[in-house]
Amino acid sequence: MTRIDEQLARRLVDSQFPQWVGLPIVPVEVGGWDNRTFRLGDDLTVRLPSGDWYALAVDKEQRWLPVVAPRLPLPVPTPVARGVPDLGYPFPWSVYRWLNGRPASLAPIRDLTAFATALAEFLVALQGVDPTGGPEPGRHNFFRGGPLTTYADETLRAIDALGDAVPGEAALRAWDEAVAATWHGDPVWFHGDVAAGNLLVRDGALAAVIDFGTSGVGDPACDLVIAWTLLSGPSRDAFRRTLGVDAGTWARGRGWALWKALITLAGAGTGADAAIPRHVIAQVLADRP
Repeated sequence: MTRIDEQLARRLVDSQFPQWVGLPIVPVEVGGWDNRTFRLGDDLTVRLPSGDWYALAVDKEQRWLPVVAPRLPLPVPTPVARGVPDLGYPFPWSVYRWLNGRPASLAPIRDLTAFATALAEFLVALQGVDPTGGPEPGRHNFFRGGPLTTYADETLRAIDALGDAVPGEAALRAWDEAVAATWHGDPVWFHGDVAAGNLLVRDGALAAVIDFGTSGVGDPACDLVIAWTLLSGPSRDAFRRTLGVDAGTWARGRGWALWKALITLAGAGTGADAAIPRHVIAQVLADRP
């Protein structure tokens, strides 16, 4: 496949959207893995999926973001145009309105408890959007919103492979608790990847939520992962209290966080990339129901 860089973005834009010929194209501060994102002029972004699974989200975002956006308390990406495969690039792609802010993974947060509360309020509003006809869990979002058992084999293999590198018995206990907390609720909208890199900060506060590629309708427990990756203590308590989730949903959220941290650690070895998943695993296992 053609290399995804600003030169490709330039050629695609110039070929398909001549009204934007001449607008500068530059990589954003954090370009992403599932998609490569570039700023187009002052007001637009170009988003190019990096693989076929990620490309499944293009039509979903084009269809549903205009539906959910007016019902949310914070800005989210607004589709402006849909590009088509061209010039050796095999996937559909999107142009969105630019949203000001820096990712929470890089920007200082003035008050983490206030940030957690604002995020929870956003998720409550998202869950309140009418889910009728919305995308159910599937390949388009890596089965977010579905049962945790989808990733049971992967999780158990990771625990076994990590051996003494993690508290195996505690991890198994937390995983079993998560799987046992079966979801029986009505499907609601969820974001699917509420991570620091997808939360934009401006003036120290939450300013926007981006990247709805793993969104859908189903079990919203996957949106709780941020409680153990970014929040702790009072901010985690405020997040949980504002969301108003029950014990079962919280347990499943722990399971989603544990799954991702375990498989990430299993693939990271002992290098610098191991520090973050180790921290998340410790946070999850310390936060007993």
